[in-house]
Amino acid sequence: MIQRLDKTISSQMNISRNDARSLIKKGSVTVDGNTLTDVAAKIDAEKSMIAVDGKPIFFKEHIYIMMNKPQGVVSATVDPKIKTVIDILPEELKRKNLFPAGRLDRDTVGFMLITDDGDFAHRILSPSKHVRKTYIAHLRDKLSEDARKTLENGAVLSDGTQCMDALVKIIDDEGKIAEITIREGKYHQIKRMFASVGNEVQFLKRISIGSLSLDEMLKEGECREITENELSLIEKR
Repeated sequence: MIQRLDKTISSQMNISRNDARSLIKKGSVTVDGNTLTDVAAKIDAEKSMIAVDGKPIFFKEHIYIMMNKPQGVVSATVDPKIKTVIDILPEELKRKNLFPAGRLDRDTVGFMLITDDGDFAHRILSPSKHVRKTYIAHLRDKLSEDARKTLENGAVLSDGTQCMDALVKIIDDEGKIAEITIREGKYHQIKRMFASVGNEVQFLKRISIGSLSLDEMLKEGECREITENELSLIEKR
């Protein structure tokens, strides 16, 4: 990928273009062992060995992050009053133009995908793709077999909205914890689906997107990069 040096440094270090230019002009940046002071120099960002003050910069056109979203944090890029999933990213993973691909309610926890790749996000969020998302729902009441079948066959929400068919499994002896897989993403959909059969979701966690499961080693609020192999699992049907 051929691009300007200042753009490369800015994007990879999560700094402004002006700050990147300052580093370049003062001789802090080397490319393939040679100091470059021309901010507009064109480099092959993917193949060149880039370093700033001797520290290697490993170029990535895009970044994909798996977060175990905690409660009380909103799925947004910026919010004037409430912490966002972008706010709680560790500094080493922050870079320009990051955004959450999709959303989880403020009180919902689990797998949140964060990226700066708009094309990828569009593909997995497009209604026509029907990317599967699986959740664990803790319910107020025992889920009856009739209610489970109603959800599986396509719940009708209180406003008349028809949901697509879902996969619903009871995973505890009391019948109050369900694993539910949907292929769409309507507003508050899981909660509204269970409400449509007279139940209430008291706790909700997303555990997978596509065929990629949330890393069980991630505590709430923790995150890590998604590998290339893992990334392909998200779009796998």
